Amino acid sequence: MSYSRRDFGKLALAFPFAHAYGAINSKFKGVQIGAITYSFRSMQSEDIIPAMVKIGIGQVELMSNDCEGLAGAPVAPREGRGGARRQMTAEEQEAQRVQRENLKKWRMSASPATFKTVKKKFNEAGIDLHILCFNQRMNATDDEIEYAFQMAKALDVKAISSSSTIAFAKRVAPFADKHKMIWAGHGHDNVADPEEFATPKSFETITSYSKYIWINLDIGHFTAANYDAVAYIREHHAQITNLHLKDRKKNQGDNTPWGEGDTPIREVLQLLKRERWPIPADIEYEYRGDGTPPQEVRKCFEYAKQSLA
Repeated sequence: MSYSRRDFGKLALAFPFAHAYGAINSKFKGVQIGAITYSFRSMQSEDIIPAMVKIGIGQVELMSNDCEGLAGAPVAPREGRGGARRQMTAEEQEAQRVQRENLKKWRMSASPATFKTVKKKFNEAGIDLHILCFNQRMNATDDEIEYAFQMAKALDVKAISSSSTIAFAKRVAPFADKHKMIWAGHGHDNVADPEEFATPKSFETITSYSKYIWINLDIGHFTAANYDAVAYIREHHAQITNLHLKDRKKNQGDNTPWGEGDTPIREVLQLLKRERWPIPADIEYEYRGDGTPPQEVRKCFEYAKQSLA
């Protein structure tokens, strides 16, 4: 039996939105609006939940580094937005090496209970933690792949999303089959690299590896790669776990404030509204805004709400 959109909908019912008393409702006209924690990447992990509560976003796609940070892992300093990259000093390189070793030791000591505490934090805030974003490439060991699935199971999420490669998707397929958990490839716009998830053909290839390999469609990147997000969603909605919402220009153009690029954000949200497909739409704030991440995410959130009015 194939793992269908109906099956995914049943999973959503099995893990209802209102986990906690006073759960935040950010579903508008039947369309669930959430956010990926990458949108708050310049903030400390512990500040993300309060920011989402204040904005009124009730569903989250959690980055693995934020999950580990909330679980008490020894994480590296957060990166801010903007600023020129510079070569690290020898002392900084050594500090980074030590941090990686400490994180590796921490991961070896982690258990399901470690991550259940993270799930509890979101539940108590009234936020539905629905997807874990765990980016991995071919250099990941089998133990590291297994670690990602164990983290996802402990968090009780419906799927793992991942920026990766076609070769890695083939490698991860047996793990997805073993755990009976959806693993969704996150698309980008590098159509020149045959290993990247960037073209409809690349998505067709990875979904052929397993009934548990799906698609995390970033409509901004898809537009920048000169593809039609509305047409693609219409045809392939049954294999899409969730969308990433951002605005970009075509022809590998820049990220822009919402409404200033070429991405059909309104049209995509209206399509979900009309067809009642249970595909969550997660805000990914990536343009250079004038405000703080919570202020800019709020602007995106209001844009999405107005698009569904």
